[in-house]
Amino acid sequence: MFDYHGKNVVVIGGTSGINLGIACAFAQQGANVAVASRSVEKVTAAVDALKSANPRGQHIGVSFDVRDPEAVASGFSEIEAQFGHIDVLVSGAAGNFPARAKDLSVNGFKSVMDIDLLGSFQVIKQAYPLLAKGIKETDGKTSASVIQISAPQAYVPMALQVHVCAAKAGVDMLTRTLAIEWGVEGIRVNSIVPGPIAETEGFDRLAPSKALKSMIADSVPLKRNGQKQDIANAALFLASDMASYITGTILPVDGGWSLGGAGAAMDALAKHLPEQ
Repeated sequence: MFDYHGKNVVVIGGTSGINLGIACAFAQQGANVAVASRSVEKVTAAVDALKSANPRGQHIGVSFDVRDPEAVASGFSEIEAQFGHIDVLVSGAAGNFPARAKDLSVNGFKSVMDIDLLGSFQVIKQAYPLLAKGIKETDGKTSASVIQISAPQAYVPMALQVHVCAAKAGVDMLTRTLAIEWGVEGIRVNSIVPGPIAETEGFDRLAPSKALKSMIADSVPLKRNGQKQDIANAALFLASDMASYITGTILPVDGGWSLGGAGAAMDALAKHLPEQ
């Protein structure tokens, strides 16, 4: 359906869950893919998965913490040395855990803000020269795409998620602002907002039991929890020429969950969280 042969794609946080699914989807469509996360072991395993998805592609992994500006800069230097430029950046680093606001420490709140919001800014800032470089190399005949992985907490208030709500709201505003600033240069910036996605670490933390997962599925208008491929398909579209006139968009891929079921579901989950 999509042809990404010869394209260079970087997926931050691309060693597990939704982001690994996105990385493998781009690899399957012919792209050269770089993944990055803190864990060297996960990076190695992810690169092996990419090679299985596309043995002919050039796939690399780098390890850094998005909260460390020098480490992020060093990681992108490695990517530049291998790829030269970037065509697609997927910024997906995130931190989450359920906590009532009255029980949440300042450090806990700050940790999520540092990973989700400040980390996203540092990643995109370091990627910018490599995104612009690819456009210049084609005399402006191609565009570059930035895709942030956001969350419905950005615009749906949810119990147990005050830290994530604040951080992801900032991420979406970062998307909109950069879409304005960078559009003239041919860099499109969009956010994907996943709903409840099965078999991911984040979903398992929020709904640790089969009963809770079923309850959440029932709160989704389409009456199912999403699959990683659902998000990967959206990323493949947004980064493609088919979406060449789309920028600054916050795209929910959630089965309609954010239309009303998300807040109610989190209220119900709050009743299962022990008091501290």
